[in-house]
Amino acid sequence: MDQRPDAATGLPDELFPRFAFEGAPVGLACLGGPDRRIVAANPALGVLLGTSPEALNGRRLADLDHPHGPATGQDVAGEAWWRRADGSPVRVRLRTGPEQDGCRIVAVEAIAEGAAAAKAQQTHLALASAGLGEWSWSPADGRVTLSDRAAAILGYPAGATPSWAELQDAVGRDDLDRIRATVQDAVAKAIPYAIEMRFRRAKDGQEAWISARGQASLSPDGTPTGMIGVLQDVTAREEARRALHDREQRLRVATTVAALGIFEWHVLDDQSLWENERMWEIFGRRPQDGTISMREFFRTVVHPEDKVAFRQAVAAALHGDGVLHATTRIRRPDEGGGEVWRTIEMAGRFERDGPAGLPRRLIGVVADITGRRLAEERQSLLIRELHHRVKNTLATVQAIVGSTARTASSIDSFYEAFVGRIMSLAHTHSVLTEDVWQTASLRGLLENELRPYADGEMRPGTGGRVELDGPAVDLPSEIAVPIGMAIHELTTNAAKYGALSNRTGRVRIRWSVEPGADRPRLRFHWQESGGPAVAPPTRQGFGSRLLQRVLTAQVQAEVAIDYAPGGLTLTMLAPLPARNAALNPLATL
Repeated sequence: MDQRPDAATGLPDELFPRFAFEGAPVGLACLGGPDRRIVAANPALGVLLGTSPEALNGRRLADLDHPHGPATGQDVAGEAWWRRADGSPVRVRLRTGPEQDGCRIVAVEAIAEGAAAAKAQQTHLALASAGLGEWSWSPADGRVTLSDRAAAILGYPAGATPSWAELQDAVGRDDLDRIRATVQDAVAKAIPYAIEMRFRRAKDGQEAWISARGQASLSPDGTPTGMIGVLQDVTAREEARRALHDREQRLRVATTVAALGIFEWHVLDDQSLWENERMWEIFGRRPQDGTISMREFFRTVVHPEDKVAFRQAVAAALHGDGVLHATTRIRRPDEGGGEVWRTIEMAGRFERDGPAGLPRRLIGVVADITGRRLAEERQSLLIRELHHRVKNTLATVQAIVGSTARTASSIDSFYEAFVGRIMSLAHTHSVLTEDVWQTASLRGLLENELRPYADGEMRPGTGGRVELDGPAVDLPSEIAVPIGMAIHELTTNAAKYGALSNRTGRVRIRWSVEPGADRPRLRFHWQESGGPAVAPPTRQGFGSRLLQRVLTAQVQAEVAIDYAPGGLTLTMLAPLPARNAALNPLATL
């Protein structure tokens, strides 16, 4: 090897690097090997750390970290707190050079105490201004050192050093196991950790929410040599979060009770977000089917006749105050695999980037109002039916007054006939209004009129004066009133002049329902026997006109009356009108 002396130093070439390394006024360490351990240290570094250079060989830089300082980074550059041989801390600045021949030189320079103190003070001020308090834990005595801010957060006086066990006792029982598991996992992996917990303050016992962050410093064998970190009082944030959660829960309960679907529509990318299960139910979709974009909504879901009105409602909201109110029919699958039209009502508000900005999203609710619409239509139909019923009733009363007056021989006979007919009419209407389907039982009408004259049960074969024989038949309102009045007239006539005017007469009523050309027909047969001899009337009174004309005109019935001497017989064949399904309140149940 060439050992010519160097012109500047007078030393051989291979000795100059070693002379420079060992004589440098700053600490130098040569790192080598896969785990970057110290393979050589100069005297200046030994003096800085209070030990011999040879004692540093084989150690990693992280092994020199002080437990109260940050860990040395992998890039071995920047500032760190190291531990001297006597355990005292020293703040150092690390600079690294390029790697040559498998060795990397790291320069270590002590930071003046004044500069370190100033930097530490700056760090304390920055943390305090952010609401953070510093803490450190030493396993030697098991106590935790708190900064003034950290002590205030936990409810301790300044300078307090509570034990680790004391702090654990103040943590909420439900949080303790979770915290232990998180810290143990972070220590095992040599990574920082972050936790939130409920903490009972030392000074007043009040519960607060604390956010804590920390990291353990480890010895070469992985044993924790200390732990440092920061903590913050996040009680206000947690209370706000819980209040928001409670409001969301109340809103969710309210929308669930009101059967409202909640949605968001993002305008620019035409994407919808459905917030609750009711939205899927209203549109008959499953989460795996995905939501519906507004383009798809207009093209395939909205009823063709409602598209123009719905577009106008959206346009009015966009050009106005941003509030949308719209009603439309939508197509949705039914349980049988087909499709049905449902009516929905949508309400929402557009959010904009600014007062004059573009709309970003629509937030709103949807309600299925199909049942309400059907109820409104039924109510409207019932009102029309009521108007028609009242007009017919008034016309009937007017006819009763006029006809009774013309046939009455005295005020008393007028009063008796008029009151009887009005009471019969009132009873029929009472039966109709008590029935949800607006019908009256034919047997019920007969029993109401004939019960005063029956001397026992009115069933066939019982031997009573009155015998009723027929199936259950419910008369719709439009024919129940005239047939009820006809039954009243027949009963009154039998009580005055016919089979019910003595003790031996009998009345037998039979009826049946038989098919017709377009609808069923009621066959009604009234037969009297055992009463006084019957003769055709010499003049036609109101009862006769009702039986002949009213039944024919209002019921479209075929009526035949036989005034045989043995007893009056009436036969009626009347078509039963079809019922309007919209009048049945139970149809949708």
